[in-house]
Amino acid sequence: MAERVNRLNDLTPREWIRFQKSWFIHNPPPREPGVLVHPGKFPEGLAREFIEFFTKRGQSVLDPMAGTGSALVAAVRSGRQALGIELNPDFARLAEQRVQAERLALGDQAPQARVHVADARQLDQLELPPVDYCLTSPPYWDMLRQPGFETQRQRREDGLPTTYSDDPRDLANIADYARFLDELVAIYVKLHACLRPGAYLTVVVKNVKKGKRMYPLAWDLGRRLGETYLLKDERLWLQDNVRLAPYGMFNAWVSNTHHHYCLNFRRE
Repeated sequence: MAERVNRLNDLTPREWIRFQKSWFIHNPPPREPGVLVHPGKFPEGLAREFIEFFTKRGQSVLDPMAGTGSALVAAVRSGRQALGIELNPDFARLAEQRVQAERLALGDQAPQARVHVADARQLDQLELPPVDYCLTSPPYWDMLRQPGFETQRQRREDGLPTTYSDDPRDLANIADYARFLDELVAIYVKLHACLRPGAYLTVVVKNVKKGKRMYPLAWDLGRRLGETYLLKDERLWLQDNVRLAPYGMFNAWVSNTHHHYCLNFRRE
């Protein structure tokens, strides 16, 4: 019997099967002091698992909303080339520093990495090379600006920013949900031309609560982007180390939302 060729990644059969589970628990370690300025940092360990499933060594990974470069750092650690786009110049500078530190540690074997300071809406103007995989997590609408958001008080007491920026181009500063969704979808649709045929796009996102209702951001993205890409599946990222809060106690049912949707799309 001929040996089956793994065309997607470098994983063993056991590693492949483990990733196919539809949910997983990942409790990120405490953040490094240098990246605390970002109020919504993505965990590198989680990013690395996705990168190593959807790519082979030497291939390229893009994050069009790179923040402080978590996905890019994970890509370099995995031996993948890293491309990032970040609107906030301070975050972009920090991402570049972190990525170059990783490359320096790897020496001559380090893959290429670059961070563009730019608006993701103009990614088609950056002349990016064909990309093998995109891993990204968008702003969860303007939730960081909502009173009572769970992380605000502690960050304010620690003298840390509670929002991404005051830049009017920042998607997280759009108050209207329909407009926010339209502009976010437009970025991911434009990204389609950057991905090589057969490449995957993973969007890590969460449904959000605002006022007295839930806005199905993850489900809306799945439906809208499914018109451009093939929506392959979802994986649920569960966090079981987050303190519970008594939302709506003795009055109304309001959940503590400690899960994220990792939506996996493919360019056909």
